[in-house]
Amino acid sequence: MNSAFLAWILRMPLIKRWALMHAVKNENVAEHSHQVAVIAHLLAVIRNTYFKGTLNAEKAATIALYHEVSETKLQDINHVTKYHNPDLTREFKKIEEMAELECLKTLPVELQPIFKPLLVQKEVDPEYKALVKAADLISAYLKACDELRFQNSEFSHVKTRLEKMLMEFRNTMPEVDYFLTIFQEKCFVSVDQLAE
Repeated sequence: MNSAFLAWILRMPLIKRWALMHAVKNENVAEHSHQVAVIAHLLAVIRNTYFKGTLNAEKAATIALYHEVSETKLQDINHVTKYHNPDLTREFKKIEEMAELECLKTLPVELQPIFKPLLVQKEVDPEYKALVKAADLISAYLKACDELRFQNSEFSHVKTRLEKMLMEFRNTMPEVDYFLTIFQEKCFVSVDQLAE
């Protein structure tokens, strides 16, 4: 059997994020997934180094790489639309799970048990899922801050909403607070300032 799995993954650069909003810098799902993987890896390393964690940082990064796999079939769904009301959210989650399972089934049957806890969000270990969720929010938050840096006020409400969500993570996951304290500021300087 030929597998369509990689073909679906390779379509990630075609899927635009923030599709309903004007963006100074366009972003696609592949770029976002890469950033979330880097952030999740850093968060896991920070937890293990400073806060007595025992996570596998490489596993965290891998889960993050696949966390938007449903969007290869569904596109990026606007947050406000997806979470407009609980009934709608439940239906979106069902559709996303169907897309994740469809993607999983494109793999050879012997590989499916290995990939299921990476691709299917219901199957992801809760500790890793929370870490990847924090990384996902951080990535979106940094995007909103970057857009505002270029005077794109379209992202002002996004930044406010994400700050509130991140505050909960900062209070319950010290690695998130550490990450933002150490890394956030330099994300918005010029390339010349990075070299200083």
